[in-house]
Amino acid sequence: MTDIKIERDKKNELVEELQRYLIDELDTELGQFEAEFLLDFFVEKAGPAIYNQALTDARAVIERKVADIDDELYGIEK
Repeated sequence: MTDIKIERDKKNELVEELQRYLIDELDTELGQFEAEFLLDFFVEKAGPAIYNQALTDARAVIERKVADIDDELYGIEK
């Protein structure tokens, strides 16, 4: 797996959401720099598990589609 890259605009948006969450839920204020480091930590630690689950989900969808195609092919066999 390659490193998870988040586009700058999306990362800024996520940092702002993280800052709002910390203020609203934990009454804790983090600056931009600290919140970005916290986001990087979460991505590094949780990212691989989330990535792998996404692959598992995608694989299941593809397997269902292949099974559907296989059924269609059996249906047109002569």
